[in-house]
Amino acid sequence: MKKMLFIYNPNAGTGLLKPKLSDVLDIFVKGGYEVTVYPTQRYHDAYAKTASYREDYDVVVCSGGDGTLDEVVTGMLTRETQVPVGYIPTGTTNDFANSLHISKDILEAANTAANGVPFSCDVGIFNDDFFVYIAAFGLFTDVSYETKQSMKNVLGHLAYVLEGTKRIFNIPSYHIRVTHDGEELEGEFVFGMVTNSRSVGGFKGIIGKDVVFDDGEFEVTLIKTPQNPIELNEIIAALVLKQIDSKHMYSFRSGYICFESVEEIPWTLDGEFGGGHDEVVIRNKKQGLRIMVAEKSIRRLSVKGQIENALEVK
Repeated sequence: MKKMLFIYNPNAGTGLLKPKLSDVLDIFVKGGYEVTVYPTQRYHDAYAKTASYREDYDVVVCSGGDGTLDEVVTGMLTRETQVPVGYIPTGTTNDFANSLHISKDILEAANTAANGVPFSCDVGIFNDDFFVYIAAFGLFTDVSYETKQSMKNVLGHLAYVLEGTKRIFNIPSYHIRVTHDGEELEGEFVFGMVTNSRSVGGFKGIIGKDVVFDDGEFEVTLIKTPQNPIELNEIIAALVLKQIDSKHMYSFRSGYICFESVEEIPWTLDGEFGGGHDEVVIRNKKQGLRIMVAEKSIRRLSVKGQIENALEVK
């Protein structure tokens, strides 16, 4: 019999998992697994459990928000022997699950975790840390980890919007030198993100529609500091329309990016606080994470699938 470690955050979202926990475990057992269940008890508990277990599990499944997934993935990447990760999203935004077409329906997601196929997707190395789908600094990036969980539970995605609007008239600006692929750019920026996702902050399409998850490259977006209210309005309008405004933004793809600044800048990794840094090196660990997805989704996520789709169109 196959073995599964199931780690879940009982406080994620609005406690959606709790009333369906029995059904989820039934799906796992029917999928041929002997299941060990571990509810997290504190911050970073999912990381500690994943990094330290000694049993021979065939898969580690987690349930919670993107922060819980980040902890499990980080723990898995520190292990000498790694196994696929399954994900049942029960958080507030669940950006990465949306991007990988992992269902919002808990039982359907549980079925994917138990009976899907492992997909080798890229993962990010942030100095000595890891991230799954986004590393970001600047405007709004601290909203996720500063918004109270009780507020998230009651208001859902609106909580982020409300918390974010408090900051619109007090925008921090950072002078940064960015180096990638033999190129260098330097300037004042209010926001930057390095992503491997089609959804950021619950909003789809901001990065673009042609994102694939196993190509060894991140999508990088940098927003210049607006000089006046008109420029700020133009930036907001571009974001609402999901467009890159070349006057106010830089956008490029790369597997290696270095950020250097005079002052320490607070970063967020997958919605959790990633510390303050005056130098950050981000590298793409190509196809470094195996995550369970529905077999029908593989083609939409991979470079190979994109090529096959293009050939069919021709």
